[in-house]
Amino acid sequence: MAKPDDLPPAAKGQHIDEATGTRTVGHEWDGIEELDTPMPRWWLWTFYLSILFSIGYVVVYPAIPLLHRGTEGLFGWTSRGELAADTKAETDRRAPLMAALAATPIDQLQRNPELMRQAVAGGRAAFRVNCVQCHGAGAAGGAGYPNLNDDDWLWGGNLAEIEQTITHGIRQPGDAATRTSLMPSFGRDGILKPDQVADVAHYVRTLSRKEGPSAAAQRGAALFAANCVACHGPEGKGDRRFGAPNLTDAIWLYGGSLGRTGAGAPNAQPGARPAGGHKLDKATIRMLAAYVHSLGGGEDFAPAAQAAAGAGTATGAANAPATAAAAADARP
Repeated sequence: MAKPDDLPPAAKGQHIDEATGTRTVGHEWDGIEELDTPMPRWWLWTFYLSILFSIGYVVVYPAIPLLHRGTEGLFGWTSRGELAADTKAETDRRAPLMAALAATPIDQLQRNPELMRQAVAGGRAAFRVNCVQCHGAGAAGGAGYPNLNDDDWLWGGNLAEIEQTITHGIRQPGDAATRTSLMPSFGRDGILKPDQVADVAHYVRTLSRKEGPSAAAQRGAALFAANCVACHGPEGKGDRRFGAPNLTDAIWLYGGSLGRTGAGAPNAQPGARPAGGHKLDKATIRMLAAYVHSLGGGEDFAPAAQAAAGAGTATGAANAPATAAAAADARP
């Protein structure tokens, strides 16, 4: 008996389609027959070449996963190896810049405009990796994190002071040079009664002209003089020796509403900034300081004797010796 493949086309139900001149495959469904149209030659050759290419790729590059590791390929190429090579090349390219930054005292950086420009560019990249998580992509802060674009500085805004803050952080455990300040919890610790806390909040809001004079604010002024001037000063303009904020401006870290202003007195909200010196090299920290300084609020560097007396200090000439000493201590 003849096999189906040995039968002539007519015997298998195949015939030539009159409209196209193409043989049918012998299938019919509801009066519709399927044509046995051959693949175009160009498609077949492309398919064959792709098979050859895939075989060559498997031989040359790592491709087949095995029990403990994959095949390495004849070239020994890996994406990790390529990344390592690119990283090394970039590190070698930047080595002179990094060495120059590390060797240049921070107070002399602005005297070299080209080095300062490169430091700002490098700091912008380092900021995106290390700082945007808290300060945001635009360095505008929020949710308790300071805005780095304004000219309001708790500890000072020249290059040396910014570098000091980045290097040693704020309230960084284990770092003897970290900056530390303490706002007492007047309500939680029973220093002031709730109604007294409210009176102080009213008074503080008058300092920034968020509300007008009132009996509550007048009572709060007396309480402020007895409990707050040691850090914030008699006029509420703050003191950089303690990281005490200026209460007379319109810049608020946690909000300036009556509720938010009063919330800080009963229960202090001590923020923290990690010490960058624990994971970043000196050149990278210097680049970050240059970038933050360039955002618009950075103060011009001045010698220690002038730093405290210049415009923008929190408490003016009265605190000049202490501020100057702090600036001197901040130098690397």
